[in-house]
Amino acid sequence: MSGQEIVFALLGVVAVGSAVLVVTTRRLVHAALWLIVSFGALAGGYLVLTAEFVAWVQVLIYVGAVVVLLLFGIMLTRAPIGESPDLDSGNRWAAAAVAVATAAVLVTVVVMGFGDERIAFREGGGSAEALGASVFRTWVLPFEILSVLLLASLVGAIVLSRSDIRPRPERTRAPAEAPAGKPEKPTDEDTDEDADEPAETLAGESAESDARRGGAGEEDGV
Repeated sequence: MSGQEIVFALLGVVAVGSAVLVVTTRRLVHAALWLIVSFGALAGGYLVLTAEFVAWVQVLIYVGAVVVLLLFGIMLTRAPIGESPDLDSGNRWAAAAVAVATAAVLVTVVVMGFGDERIAFREGGGSAEALGASVFRTWVLPFEILSVLLLASLVGAIVLSRSDIRPRPERTRAPAEAPAGKPEKPTDEDTDEDADEPAETLAGESAESDARRGGAGEEDGV
């Protein structure tokens, strides 16, 4: 084995080991830090494979954005930083069996697909120019399909996160309001009420005057 293959194997062991620690630790912050180690080991593997552009994209996007966003989410939501029993579902043996079965399937597919064949490194195979030509020429259709899928996911997430988006109620026609500075025209009912008010007032005043006169007459008789 050459030195390049040894370094690649060591980086693979570090990536797998840190990934296992991500899903087994009970401290959420420690899981995020082990995730940084796993992503860094993957970036180192890309560098060994002479894919410098993919390696820097791995560092900038996954290590510099995803993990930092995860840490900010932990701090802003006041999640428990210490050990939490809620992070253990109790199905470790089932999870381990599924992980081993998945790894066995992947190893079998790789061995059956390549076998003892050695893939030669190509100079500039992982550069930005070669990657762009491969994506936008050979794999342009899957790239566009993934773009539409990601756009639909983003729009759906925005709609679900907004609480002010509700179906509009049916509009009812409101009575027209008089413009400012102009008095409203009185209706027939208002005119009748205004006409009845003076009559009621006069009747009340005449009754009070009769009562006063009656009281004065009784006093004179006594």
